[in-house]
Amino acid sequence: MTPAPRTPETPGTPGTPRTPAAPRTPAPFSLHPELDPTALGAFVTALESGDVTRLAPARAAEVAALRSVAVFTRGKVSGADGDLLDAGLWRRTGTQPRPVIVMPSPWTSLGWLAYAVQATLFAARGYDVLAYTARGFTGSEGQVEVAGPLDVADGSRALDHLLERTTGPVTKIGFLGASYGSGISQLVAAHDTRVDAVVALSSWGDLGEALYENSTRHVAAVRALLAAAAKARLSPQTQSVFDNVLADRDVRGTLRWAEARSPFTHIKELNRRQVPVFYAHAWHETLFPPNQTLRMFNELTGPKRLTLSVGDHSGPETPGMLGLPDRIWTDAHRWFDHHLRGIDDGMADEGQVLGEVMWSRTLEPRPTWPSLTEHVHRLYLAGGGELAEQPEAGWTATVLCGVDTPATVADTVVTSGYAELAGRPKVYPTGEIDRTVAAVWAAAPTPETLRLRGTPKLRVTYRAANPGSGFVAYLFDTAPDGAAHLVTHAPYTDLGSPPDSLVSADLELQATAYDVPRGHRLLLVIDARDPFYADANLPRATLAFTSPEPTPSYLDLPLG
Repeated sequence: MTPAPRTPETPGTPGTPRTPAAPRTPAPFSLHPELDPTALGAFVTALESGDVTRLAPARAAEVAALRSVAVFTRGKVSGADGDLLDAGLWRRTGTQPRPVIVMPSPWTSLGWLAYAVQATLFAARGYDVLAYTARGFTGSEGQVEVAGPLDVADGSRALDHLLERTTGPVTKIGFLGASYGSGISQLVAAHDTRVDAVVALSSWGDLGEALYENSTRHVAAVRALLAAAAKARLSPQTQSVFDNVLADRDVRGTLRWAEARSPFTHIKELNRRQVPVFYAHAWHETLFPPNQTLRMFNELTGPKRLTLSVGDHSGPETPGMLGLPDRIWTDAHRWFDHHLRGIDDGMADEGQVLGEVMWSRTLEPRPTWPSLTEHVHRLYLAGGGELAEQPEAGWTATVLCGVDTPATVADTVVTSGYAELAGRPKVYPTGEIDRTVAAVWAAAPTPETLRLRGTPKLRVTYRAANPGSGFVAYLFDTAPDGAAHLVTHAPYTDLGSPPDSLVSADLELQATAYDVPRGHRLLLVIDARDPFYADANLPRATLAFTSPEPTPSYLDLPLG
């Protein structure tokens, strides 16, 4: 049985292991809360039997279309070490040439069932498809290795299984995954030269950076992964790594573990073969923050596409997994049609980046990621709480540690993004932020719409009385009545500076495409505690922010 995730650690002396609190039983949690296993199960049963009486008309039509050209079967794939993996197989009838797609499952007890509708749509369009459940989940044997070598070997074994059962010649091969399956798909493509194209939805590029963003432990993400895998069988190493992140142990060991599981580590192989990769990501992603995936995307030299949307992990692509119209899945089909079937569908002539603007949801294509930002406007942190046009030295803004504020990343991992998708982003009461536990700087009201496009950057200097310190920086769009929406944020932790020294923090906030309305203000808030991240500060310690004359504190705004 998988041990329960842990509650936040009790504070200890920075630089030494901390004592984790007593374990608790995790509440039921899903990274894909809108997926209905009963409905998906009924759909798969209809694929087998042809009886569509329990399905909605649209789903019934999909079943009929599939059964007229292909055969669906459930079965097992012989994975690495002889472990059997649960799978669904869609095989086109006839002997005509066809491309094939392998789909490793997301991090969910649904396993491959999550792909049932989309795999059916791909098969009806001319592909043979194998969707399988990653090892350690649901009906698959083995233990969860988090995209380790056995998972990569499983992907190749699944491809072998599909190729052996395809009745016609195979032209090209694609791997597609959402969430967990997206990381596995990229890694298989890097190691297996047979793979011709990849679709990676809500993915990661650098797993170490996702777990330790700016040296800050992402404890909420780890707890969410543990809760979502409560019925899975984690390997002892996987459980140990997750426990170590929560308990602040063996950071170097965890980063070594994560390095092998990061597609970014193997990017040379993807580039050597110019493997086309399609990414879909959310601006407010709380599991795999977008900057680490952006770094991967920008280093790819082959054909590539990135679509960034309002919402959180897996939310933007979930409608398509339910069989509803979804532009992300539409583009995933177009990506494979172009790169696996050779169809001229205009994909090659479109820009590399498609960004959905908050909160208008306008879609903006751009030729490259750098082209989003036309120029950078620098605002300086001033002593009167202003974001000013000129630097100002000699001021101090002191923050008391150990106290949370209304400035937080989100209410919950993943599910807060569904409110954003529904047009109800969280409203932050900025007037309730206690200025003794947070430092706040406000810009002048914008005379016209301010188009933030790209990656904001923050430089700030502070003095910490103790070794080990950190903060979280938030950028808000604030209306005249004080109600605010979160634009972006980033954590920062310093573990190496001696006590009572000045720390110069340079960090990138997460990338954004945000329109600040006319008359609104940008508000920069820095506090020392957020439930999403581990707290490196001692309770009741203070952080004294300042702006030395030689190296002033500033915020760089990317404008488009």
